[in-house]
Amino acid sequence: MRRTPLSIAVSTALLGAALSMPARAQTPTEIELARKLDRLAAELADVKAQLATLGAQRGAAAAVGAATAAGPETAAATRPAPATADAAPASVRPAVVERAAVVERTEPATVLTSYGEINYTRPTKAPQNAEVDLRRFVLGFQHRMDPKTRLVAELEVEHAVSSADDPGEVALEQAFVERELGPRLAARAGLFLMPAGMLNENHEPTAYYGVHRNFVETAIIPSTWREVGVQLIGNLDSGLTVQGGLSTGFDVGKWDATSTEGAESPLGAIHQEGAQARARNLAVFGAINWRGVPGLLVGGSAFSGAASHSQPLVPDARVSLWDLHARWTPGRWDLSSVYARGSISNTAALNATLVGNPTLIPESFDGWYLQGAYRLWSQGDYVLSPFVRLERFNTARDYADLGAGLTPQAAGTERVTTVGVNFLVGQGVVLKADVQRFGLVSANNRVNLGLGWSF
Repeated sequence: MRRTPLSIAVSTALLGAALSMPARAQTPTEIELARKLDRLAAELADVKAQLATLGAQRGAAAAVGAATAAGPETAAATRPAPATADAAPASVRPAVVERAAVVERTEPATVLTSYGEINYTRPTKAPQNAEVDLRRFVLGFQHRMDPKTRLVAELEVEHAVSSADDPGEVALEQAFVERELGPRLAARAGLFLMPAGMLNENHEPTAYYGVHRNFVETAIIPSTWREVGVQLIGNLDSGLTVQGGLSTGFDVGKWDATSTEGAESPLGAIHQEGAQARARNLAVFGAINWRGVPGLLVGGSAFSGAASHSQPLVPDARVSLWDLHARWTPGRWDLSSVYARGSISNTAALNATLVGNPTLIPESFDGWYLQGAYRLWSQGDYVLSPFVRLERFNTARDYADLGAGLTPQAAGTERVTTVGVNFLVGQGVVLKADVQRFGLVSANNRVNLGLGWSF
């Protein structure tokens, strides 16, 4: 039975009056009144217990609000907000597991997610090579096994068709279990996205500017980069999010010196993606992000792991990768920057048997970009945001010395300028258009159009 504040006050007054009555023999009427007062006292205790429970639930809800402001869940769990000046990408906002009291009231046990993109690319100097590509389609879900445990998985199809004769690929992008260990601590195990840069954990087309993903976070950081491992995610009251753990790493034995894949992305050529991944040696990784000031994100990440796995005829090598990133969203502006640098050790020994091939293993590679976007117009759930991005990246900054006439020359630094616009249609659909100019290889200049969705 629920009691109003007035009924509680009346009950309390009657109970107090009864307790203050002088001790004497009670009449039948007084005995009946005492019984009623006893019932009122029991009901009052019940109401107080209900109020205490309600207060605890409100406190838990407030804690969830604060935790979510510090760092919402990763993209597979809840689709990210569009890339506007009002919403920072979820890729740099690592997972926070919801409080059980809120989950039970607001979430179904199983949630379906998806994102995809269709791109039109027209090289300006070779228009005959223009193409339309259903670049990727991803179908995912999360299932909450109990208020503290959930499964997250995503299945991706690239280039629309996958077969022995087609360019498409089918792959698991994520498949992990996450467990809440406390109000601000969670553990994750399985195949997960690595916390590197700002794109890797939040790579949906509604979450970044431009038709294509930026080069720094695809050529240097091999997005979408995932590994099998375990990690802890902690969110502190100061706005600090910390992630760290152990995972599989890269395999230098996969390097194909006869192809150009390594020149396009050194780590992309030797990643394992959880597919019968060699695990003789594991890697360590960590990331830290601070959001203590509204609209500001500052963070970085680091990864290091042996990459030879004791394979015959493969010299010992270690892959290291780190980045620094920042994003500031004052008013209508959205300003961001990333610098990333990677290295592979002992490449002189690794390249000794590869000399004469077109693509040797670089010793270091790096890149950076600066990006600015402005929310020029918005009406209802339509948002128009033009942007400019300047990129500099080099996939072979240095080579180890192999001796006179054998050491390859360092690659040139590519300079890419992208000017375009994102037009958001509601919360889950984006239309994109941009023009890209390449300073080193101008034959790559192109015009791009795109359609993307995410939910």
